[in-house]
Amino acid sequence: MANFFFTQFTVLFFSGLSAFSASVDTVEVHSSSMDIKLKTVVILPESYDHSSEKFPVVYLLHGYSGNHGNWVNKAPVVTQLADEHETIIICPDGGFSSWYFDSPLDSSFRYETFVAKELVDFVDKNFRTIPEKAGRAITGLSMGGHGALFLAFNHPETFGCAGSMSGGVDLRPFPNNWDISKRIGVIEKHPENWEKYSVISQIAKIEGKSMPLIIDCGVDDFFFLVNQQLHVELLNKKIPHDFIARPGKHNWEYWSNAIPYQMLFFNNFFNRK
Repeated sequence: MANFFFTQFTVLFFSGLSAFSASVDTVEVHSSSMDIKLKTVVILPESYDHSSEKFPVVYLLHGYSGNHGNWVNKAPVVTQLADEHETIIICPDGGFSSWYFDSPLDSSFRYETFVAKELVDFVDKNFRTIPEKAGRAITGLSMGGHGALFLAFNHPETFGCAGSMSGGVDLRPFPNNWDISKRIGVIEKHPENWEKYSVISQIAKIEGKSMPLIIDCGVDDFFFLVNQQLHVELLNKKIPHDFIARPGKHNWEYWSNAIPYQMLFFNNFFNRK
């Protein structure tokens, strides 16, 4: 079993006279593929300690330059949502600019292996989860939105449902941004990598598979056009999905508003008959 420790505290939310309470733990998970320990936030709904039931899990990814603590610190509504939907939420550290894939150029960046395999195994071993894809969803913002769909499309045996908020779902229009070239090479020398590692080029991997998708992006976001193009490609291939476009920019105000819709979507997936 992986070595880990917990730093536990309780977060309380008050809405009118209603109180929501959930435990928020910071866990260190060892990645064998990278030989490092990575911090991960684990949000357990209040009902976890009052039940012997198994719980579904949502893996929630941060964006470029972020870390494992971003969601609970900048959008604390996620703790309330864990309680409301009786769902475990896992927020891993995806590095400053990993883009959540295994870099073909740098073996020290194997975040696809970490999140989709090592972390999932760790969570299933150490918590009462539903250890199958019917009990797992993944989503994230920006770099994490790309990462969530990329991991779900490439690991449909692991994740049953996926989402994205303001995701960088096509890397090719941004050859000089966000350290992407450090992970897959400059686009002039490695154009094949820029296509291979873009979500929009991975759609064929889920054709014919049942994977509910929810894609959300503000119309004032610099990633809106690539999200709109992803939506059109999914329509052309007749892949069912929810696509939300509304006023909003690439910021925490937007993501704090988006995450309740995503969690409701996942809750419906977990509870479908």
